[in-house]
Parts: sequence; structure tokens; C-alpha cells
Amino acid sequence: MGDVTNKAETSEEVKPRSVRVVLMALMIAMLLAMLDNMIIGTAMPTIVGELGGLEHLSWVVTAYTLATAASTPIWGKIGDMYGRKGAFLTSIVIFLIGSALSGMAQDMGQLIGFRAVQGLGAGGLMVGVMAIIGDLIPPRERGKYQGMMAGVMALAMIGGPLVGGTITDHMGWRWSFYVNLPLGAVALAMVTAVLHLPKKRAQGKIDYLGAALLTLAITSTVLVTTWGGTEYAWSSAEILGLIAVGVLSTAAFLYAETKAAEPVMPLHIFRSRNFTLMSVIGFLVGFAMFGGVLYLPLFQQSVQGASATNSGLLLLPMLLSMMLVSLIAGRITTSSGKYKMFPIIGGALMVVGLFLLSQMDTGTSRLASGVYMAILGAGLGFLMQITMLVAQNSVDMKDMGVASSSATLFRTLGGSFGVALMGSLFTTQVTNTMVDRLGPEAAGAAGSAQLDAASLAKLPEAMREAYQYAVAAGTHSAFLLGAGVAVLGFLAAWFVKEVPLKGAGPAAKAPADADADAATGDGGPARAHEALAH
Repeated sequence: MGDVTNKAETSEEVKPRSVRVVLMALMIAMLLAMLDNMIIGTAMPTIVGELGGLEHLSWVVTAYTLATAASTPIWGKIGDMYGRKGAFLTSIVIFLIGSALSGMAQDMGQLIGFRAVQGLGAGGLMVGVMAIIGDLIPPRERGKYQGMMAGVMALAMIGGPLVGGTITDHMGWRWSFYVNLPLGAVALAMVTAVLHLPKKRAQGKIDYLGAALLTLAITSTVLVTTWGGTEYAWSSAEILGLIAVGVLSTAAFLYAETKAAEPVMPLHIFRSRNFTLMSVIGFLVGFAMFGGVLYLPLFQQSVQGASATNSGLLLLPMLLSMMLVSLIAGRITTSSGKYKMFPIIGGALMVVGLFLLSQMDTGTSRLASGVYMAILGAGLGFLMQITMLVAQNSVDMKDMGVASSSATLFRTLGGSFGVALMGSLFTTQVTNTMVDRLGPEAAGAAGSAQLDAASLAKLPEAMREAYQYAVAAGTHSAFLLGAGVAVLGFLAAWFVKEVPLKGAGPAAKAPADADADAATGDGGPARAHEALAH
């Protein structure tokens, strides 16, 4: 027992320096995964101009998103079975290979294929970061570190469009992909040198059937939300067929998981009330956040006349608020061990923020919209990392990877549903309002319901005013839907049970706890600290 205690003390001495180095590498990896889509968005017009294939433009983003979502649960399970470090390093290498190939693409077909390779790696980056933090840091201390990750996400959303525009203008669009290579190489070297987690070797085999069925279910779901109401009508055979495939493959997946020796997503983790509630809340957070990120700049450009060049800065009030609140909530969780109040407060602020945003019209000032965004950002800040923290605290260490990947997956799917449903409602409302004000011939003027400030300036005054009014009406409908959905998250938060965080404070270092870990064969964070020290 004394030996175990001494080892824990030794690991604590080296923990600050070692963990800081590892965390820096993890933040670089997180930045890679988050920044990529933000940078590519501003480079798209230039890419299409050189490679052609405008009709396939959406697939440059869709291929990446699909591959990321589909691979996320599989990466989590591989990390649980064969070791977190190897899985994480492999995902970085795959991401960098995809980045290099994307930069060398000679036509749109190649770019789409290489973006899918990039997405496969990105799925492992997101899960690896969260799961490694779960391995290294006890839940009681994890809040402040995950708050730092929220800051990285906010930085990517703010800086991505600016960086993408600068790189494209001065170095060419191919460097939008090549810029990942030096960052990834640094992360790869740091993780290889400093992170030494215990090696694992599972006796069972990977659940290939479950992985295939889950991939099919996720792919069909994402395609429904991506194509529904845009590429195809919601009532079309293509969308109805995809819905049928999604339902059947989900049912088959659930059945297969009950029979698999090593299920890719063990269903027993959902027996935890807290884990299930965090999955639901995470889905709703993704719904609200990605919908807001997409439609707030559109409102400010079309109605308030802001420049598209600084589109990332338009979200500054929301993202700064989210980052600061997430850091504060993490610190409070670390010092007090209390967290139930945060999902409740966050849910309430998210409802209020979305409702206020739904009230914006052509007369709303930038100051007022900035305040509304800050309120929404504060709500997201209370929820973003707490959902991951509680989800990880609700499972055993052996399921840390699948817990992290499941929480990430539900947030990703929430984002897909949010963008699709809010987008469909927005576009329909814009078109209907234009027709009501200017007649049926105005439907074509609404186009894709995305005219920038420069295009608006060329329209006749009557049509410009009608379009601005229509965008305000579309924003009202989209965010009102978001507020309604957020109410569900607020209600779900009240049912969260405040289970004490594992490894809470000095008590976690007591010999009794160390012996309990040794007896169960689940060393948890203390064992990970020891490995880090070596």
C-alpha cells in the first residue's frame, strides 16, 4: 500500500510539467480538427474557380463531415481495446495524409475523396483528445482543462475564416490544407515523446458488423439532414429511402450490439441516467450552436450590412462568452466538485438567448444582437464541456473511449439536424416572405436565400428591402425553433443526478482509493499519471 502511495506522490510531482506538454499537443490536435472546415469555407470559391465541378461543391464539406461522424465511435472503441496513444497517433497520421493529398488534388472528384480520408483522421482526433484527458485527469480536475478545449474551439471558429481568407489570397488555396502539416507534425512529435499510457491488448475482436451497421445508420442520417429540403424534397423517394435505411440499420445495429462480444458502442453505458441525459443535452447543444454559427453571420451580412470578409469576427460576442463561461464553470467544478447547477443555468440561458435572437428584425442594432449572442454563448459555455465531463464520469475507465466518442457523435448529429431543420425553415420563410411582398416572380430573387452585402447593393431598393425583411423573418423562424428545442435540454437538465466526481481532490489520493483501483484492475487517472511520469 505504501508503495502505491509513493508512486502516486511521484506522479503528482511530475504531473504539472508533463500534463502541460501533453495538453499543448492535444490542443493543437483539436485545433487541427476544428479549424479545417472553417478555413476551407473561405477558400471554396477559389477552389471551384480552379478545379471546376460547382455541382459537387457541397460534397467537399459533406464527405469530411460524413467520414468524421461515421468513424468517431470506431476510433473510441479501438482506443479502449488496443490503447489510446496508438489510436490517437494513427488518427493524426491519417489526417495529415488526407491534408497533403487534398492540397495536391487535380480535380473535384479527387478533392472529395481526399477530404473523406481527412475526415476519417479527424474523427480520431476529436475522440482521442477527450478520451486522453479522461485517462490523465481525474473528473474533479477535468473541468478546467476541458474549459481550455472550449477556448480552442472558439479560437478556431473566430480565426478560421480570417486565416482561410489570408492564406487563399496570399499563398493559394492549396495551402489551406498544407498548413495542417507543420502543426500536425508538432503534435505528433510531442505526443510520441511525452505521452506514455499503459498498453492494452484486448482478447476480443473488433465488432465489424456493428461498425458497418453504425456507419450505415450515421451516413444515411447525415445525408437526410444534408440533402433534405435542398438537393431533394423532403417527400422525395431519395429522402424517404434514406430515412428507411437509417431506421432499419439503426434497429439492426441495436440488435447486433446485444450479441457482440466487444460491441463498438456498448449499450450498457446508456443504463446510466446521467450518461443518457448528457447525450440528449449534447445533441441539443450541437443543434443550437451550429445553427447559430451558420445563420447569425447571414443575418448580420444581409440585414445589418456587415462585411463577409470578417465573418468570423461577427460571432465574437457569442464565442468569447462561451469560452469565458466554460473556463469559469470548469474552475468552479474543480474547486467545489458540484456541477448539476451548470446544465440547468446553461439550458435556461440557451432558451433565453435563442428566443431573443428570434426577435431580431431589420431595426435591430449590432449592439443588441451582440448582447443576445453573448447570452446564447454563456448558455453554451455552461453546457459544452460539462456534458462531456459528466458523460465520462458516468462510465468505467474501460469504456472511456466509447463514452467520449458517443458524446462527440451525439453533438455532431445534433449539429447536422440543427443546420438542416433550421436551414429548411429559414429558406422556406425567406421565399414565402419575398413572394408575399413582391409576388411570385420574386421567388427566384431569393435564390439560395444567401445574398451577401455586395450582391444586395446591386438590387433595386424595393427588392433589397423586401429581401432584408425576408431574411429577418427567416431568422425569426429558425431561432424560434432552436428556442423550442432548447427547452427540452433545460427540462432534461433537472433530472441530472449529482454523482460525486471520481478522483475528487486530495481524498482521491488516499491509500484506500489506490487499493480499490488496484483490486478492480482499473487504475484510472492515478495509473495514467504514473505512466506519464515514466
